[in-house]
Amino acid sequence: MAARREPSSDDESYEVLDITEYARRHHWWSRVFGRNSGPLTEKYSVATQIVMGGVTGWCAGFLFQKVGKLAATAVGGGFLLLQIASHGGYIQIDWKRVENDVNKAKKKIKKQANKSAPEINNLIEESQDFIKKNIVVSGGFIGGFLLGLAS
Repeated sequence: MAARREPSSDDESYEVLDITEYARRHHWWSRVFGRNSGPLTEKYSVATQIVMGGVTGWCAGFLFQKVGKLAATAVGGGFLLLQIASHGGYIQIDWKRVENDVNKAKKKIKKQANKSAPEINNLIEESQDFIKKNIVVSGGFIGGFLLGLAS
């Protein structure tokens, strides 16, 4: 181990350890953390990355499709029942009040969207960095997601 003493301003000294040198000398470190503990591109072959991305993408797309159909059916069915009840005379809908409430909700959403814009931009930047570092896995995920939506 390459240990050095670096003095600090308080006349104390601390030992600095070079972990990379330690990992090279001790083989158990490699067995625990793998040969490479860096990004996916260093750990797995291109084929493995595409398969991993494709399988996870397909699962996500399939679930997205099923949940989306269920949500669309529930919302559409609710509107259909509401229209049938309105047409049959069971309920009276005050459309002016509905319009006012929708406009109030729009304004409130716009205010909240402006407040959370930096957080969203941060998330977008982090996502872009991940995609750039793991382009093969990301490509496999997108392909699998589209296949999952289609199945």
